[in-house]
Amino acid sequence: MSKTVVYEVDVMFGDCDPAGIVFFPNFSKWMDASSLNFFVKCGVPPWRELVKTTGIIGTPLLEINTRFMRPATYGERLQIHTSIQEWREKVVIQKHVVMRGDTVLCEGLETRAFCIKHPEDPDRIKAIPVPADIKAKCS
Repeated sequence: MSKTVVYEVDVMFGDCDPAGIVFFPNFSKWMDASSLNFFVKCGVPPWRELVKTTGIIGTPLLEINTRFMRPATYGERLQIHTSIQEWREKVVIQKHVVMRGDTVLCEGLETRAFCIKHPEDPDRIKAIPVPADIKAKCS
């Protein structure tokens, strides 16, 4: 079973629409931040450090699916529970459960690839197999 790491967010007034409800893209922003936090809390160096030693530039997002159940508003503290749902050869599927206390507000799945700069064209990136040491730290 995968580890679960919790990332907390304080909802600010500017995160909300005129009705005072969190504008939906902010959930994606928080899940993205929670993705990086997950790897760091599992002992993976930040991408800017990892690129120097392994060439890995990060885990770009390939696909996202989000299901919203309850709204949030400013002044609330939210918890994003992030874990690995599935490891594939070159990608990882992360699950995010956004909660306010015991209440689930939304769930998201992100498909991310481990990437390096393309060896033949540095303006492009290339997916690589998931490094075994990263998988071990996060499992």
